[in-house]
Amino acid sequence: MPPPRTRGTALRHRLAELRGPDVPAKALDARALAALAANPGCKRRAILDGAGVNKAVLADALGSPSAFGQSQFAFMRGNAFEARVKADGGAELLRLVHEKLDAGAEPPTRARVPKLDAIGPEGRAARTALALREATEAAAWTLLDHPMLALDVAGSPAFLEPDAVVVHPDGSWTVVEIKSFPMLDGSADPAKVGAAARQSAVYVLALEEVAAKLDPAPRVRHRVLLVCPKDFSNLPTASAVDVRKQRAVTGRQLARLTRIEDIADTLPEGTCFAPDRPTAELTAAVESVPAAYAPECLAACELAFHCRDHSRASGAVTSLGRSLRAELGDLTTVDEVLAAAHGEAGDPDDPAVAALRRAAELRAEALESAAASRPEEAPCL
Repeated sequence: MPPPRTRGTALRHRLAELRGPDVPAKALDARALAALAANPGCKRRAILDGAGVNKAVLADALGSPSAFGQSQFAFMRGNAFEARVKADGGAELLRLVHEKLDAGAEPPTRARVPKLDAIGPEGRAARTALALREATEAAAWTLLDHPMLALDVAGSPAFLEPDAVVVHPDGSWTVVEIKSFPMLDGSADPAKVGAAARQSAVYVLALEEVAAKLDPAPRVRHRVLLVCPKDFSNLPTASAVDVRKQRAVTGRQLARLTRIEDIADTLPEGTCFAPDRPTAELTAAVESVPAAYAPECLAACELAFHCRDHSRASGAVTSLGRSLRAELGDLTTVDEVLAAAHGEAGDPDDPAVAALRRAAELRAEALESAAASRPEEAPCL
């Protein structure tokens, strides 16, 4: 007889049904988790990411193709730069870690680079945890190249693969993030650095879960090393980035996520997000899960164009921005806002309604004043 189905296997089976029986799962990465944590109220993204749905393929099937993606040239350039940074057993990378983060320690003349090969993500995560424990006990410079970390996200494990993790002689751990955008005169694009910091914060959270299982728990450093090309060359340079703020925000937002199994339980029977389903059926499946669209989604989610179209069609004020939505209180649609502004609906004691009516009065006064000061048009001859 088959073994009894546990709660964990039942959830995995349910998520596989949602994804499609013949559709391979797309693994969550730190970039996706950082974007998910930035919008914890979006149940649609939570269930799609939890089920391993490829949102770019899904967007194409819905007729709202994503603009996401990296050119083959940029991909090859990034891989070539990372290989250069990690050449010779990571000698240059460890030199940068020593220079920027731990100058008081002994120089990393000879470092350990353990093998992290194993079968499947669970096996690689277990092998990484063992290598981290051994490196901590050895009290020597150790470079873990593309380790595998596990992080619990809304009741489902997500497997993450940072570029590198370095163990210092004092037993502390540092996340290393390697990017192909340049540092010009010691500084880089703030938006790209911010995205890298949020991504690194996810790795720090995952490392903290590994460290918590050891006794005593090693220190996970909250200053990560960001390695980029120097100026317009292919030479590596680095900067220490403090991710304490990003780590706190990401941890708090991930804790607020609705558990994936709770979202799955609310879906209609037979819901499936397989891209080979008819467009009407696929659209109904996607729309059965509530979304929390905001303009920021355009830079973080492959389904943003689809969600934007439906948000605009329903007149949701979130399509105009989260800050505006927060100012309007119980007014959730554009029609409700206009009715309140024109005095047709809404509680006059509501501060949002009062502000809207005052703004409507000021607009009317401004239009009247502009009309009164406009010179009369000369008659046509």
